[in-house]
Amino acid sequence: MSYGAVAKTLHWVVAAILVVQFAIGWLMPGVKRGMQPGLSTHTHISIGIVVLALILVRLFWRLTHRVPPLTGWFYASARGWALSFFGLFPLAALVAQGSPTGSATGEIHQVIVWVLLAVVAMHVAAALMHAFVYRDRVMQRMLFSKP
Repeated sequence: MSYGAVAKTLHWVVAAILVVQFAIGWLMPGVKRGMQPGLSTHTHISIGIVVLALILVRLFWRLTHRVPPLTGWFYASARGWALSFFGLFPLAALVAQGSPTGSATGEIHQVIVWVLLAVVAMHVAAALMHAFVYRDRVMQRMLFSKP
């Protein structure tokens, strides 16, 4: 059995975008009281919205994935930042500035990042085990090459 082209495309597009998202998140400045978001923060949030949209598409497609990246949006809203999607249109605040919910989700966001990194690492390790240790062609089901 092989995954379809849509599942494969969504998988690899989300994977590639998450690599970029983690890099931007790692390199952007720490959030401090009173600061305003810069280009890297706006880009990080906009990419988060793209990931959210793709995850919703995956959710519809597979009905199994349910980890939308809303915590960053909540946290940014709680800080009172004016958010936009790649500068094209404004994003509504999900909570009021200074909201305890927004602060709590900011902390949850950081935990989710590390959990997601661990899950991705285990996922990659398992894929490599199937490819190079078990040699059972499981990984080939998610590749675009012919079996």
